[in-house]
Amino acid sequence: MRILAIETSCDDTSSSVVENGNKVLSNIISSQISVHAKYNGVVPELASREHIKNVNIVFEQALKQANISFENFDKEIDYITCTYGPGLAGSLLVGVMTAKTLSYIYKKPLIPINHIEGHIFSAAIENKELKPPFLAVVISGGHTELVIIKDYGKYKFLGGTRDDACGEAFDKAAKILGLPYPGGPIIDKLAEQGNNDAVHFTRPMMKGTWDFSFSGIKTAVLNYSKKVDIKKQNIINDICASFRQAVAETVVTKSVEAAKKYGLKSIALGGGVSCNSLIRNMFKKECKKNKINIFLPSPVFCTDNAAMIAHVAYHKALKKKYVYPNKQVVSIKPSLELENW
Repeated sequence: MRILAIETSCDDTSSSVVENGNKVLSNIISSQISVHAKYNGVVPELASREHIKNVNIVFEQALKQANISFENFDKEIDYITCTYGPGLAGSLLVGVMTAKTLSYIYKKPLIPINHIEGHIFSAAIENKELKPPFLAVVISGGHTELVIIKDYGKYKFLGGTRDDACGEAFDKAAKILGLPYPGGPIIDKLAEQGNNDAVHFTRPMMKGTWDFSFSGIKTAVLNYSKKVDIKKQNIINDICASFRQAVAETVVTKSVEAAKKYGLKSIALGGGVSCNSLIRNMFKKECKKNKINIFLPSPVFCTDNAAMIAHVAYHKALKKKYVYPNKQVVSIKPSLELENW
């Protein structure tokens, strides 16, 4: 089974061809970082325009890399899938309309996929041994969520952020410190040269709930930065290290506690922040200590990519959860929550 996937939920235009859920024949990603960097964040209107410019080029490259020609599209591709939410409405619309058009032209079933589901199962692309039940930890620019995965399409939401998402906090902290966008990678890099214990930022554990809150740590960075000379590189490095340590401890501690509470033997990370070196290392250490299996996606599958969308679509196709071209395909729901199939 070969699936052509399109992912345009935010500022990355991606297309992928995946065979039988795990064999990635192509995974093309066009980044818009250079477009949005000058604004220290994603500008929705600009993101939509960039998707329009790039989407045809990207999915054509995905087909070419997979050695599939348009003449053989009908024979080589079995399903078409796309992200339909959550995300930026304008960005999503570009991917959905492209997928609907291809579905209509080639009379291929279309499978709409929730963006968060893609991140949840991103580690399963390279790790076939990752099977439900497990705890999914989604940490990205727009999301911070703990979800129990009972099976493909059967989930129990435990908790999420009440304010800033994990990646959003990194970006805002970087902006406060005068660092370039995106903030996560640069803070991770500078933190390696700093002292984790130089500044004590409170760990917002929010006891009694599985929710998160990162706005307080971000504000603490702002208040501390006003007291010191952030033009000095060693001070910047120490703030980055201390901030990263606080965020990592919060995410890892709550995740491991949740897995133990519900008797789950595996944890899978997903989302752009799961690239963070300290978070990855802390998860490995704590999971080993507590005899929990940890599954980490490769960096290319951490950020927004179409391969993870195709992986979930494969399992939906097995359960015949798809829409045909002559039926209502999908409506854009930017605030869509996870739904059981």
